[in-house]
Amino acid sequence: MNSSEAQAGTRPAPLSWQLKAALGVIALVLLAMLFWPHGKETSAPAGLLLDGDGRPSPMGSRLAPVTLVHFWATWCPPCIQEGPAIQRLAADLAGQHDFSLLLIAVADRKDKVDRFLGPEAAPMVLYDPSWDVAHRYGTDQLPETYLVVRGK
Repeated sequence: MNSSEAQAGTRPAPLSWQLKAALGVIALVLLAMLFWPHGKETSAPAGLLLDGDGRPSPMGSRLAPVTLVHFWATWCPPCIQEGPAIQRLAADLAGQHDFSLLLIAVADRKDKVDRFLGPEAAPMVLYDPSWDVAHRYGTDQLPETYLVVRGK
């Protein structure tokens, strides 16, 4: 038996527990670096939307310290399905002064929105007729919801 045959039949020595622990710590650190938030603050994209009368309405004036921004449409089947739950959420949180719900109807008409939500929801609704603000948020499909928290 020559030396290459002897090496082929032998197994490498098992790793010591110290080396295994060190490799585990390195793996955890690498995973933490990959998934840990980077501390980079982002701001919500601004945008000019339309109110129910078709007048420009800046979004910033509607933001509370915490705002749920919900992009939706009456022609979107998942939006229709989740509509009642969104309305219940709005009713449940109506008394909260530091929270608001902003419904942004994308490529939709006021008469359809009014029939779907009812007149009591009108103050929560703004319109994005050509997806301008939705696209600034990165929204390409509906429904999509963002939680916007204003810094102090």
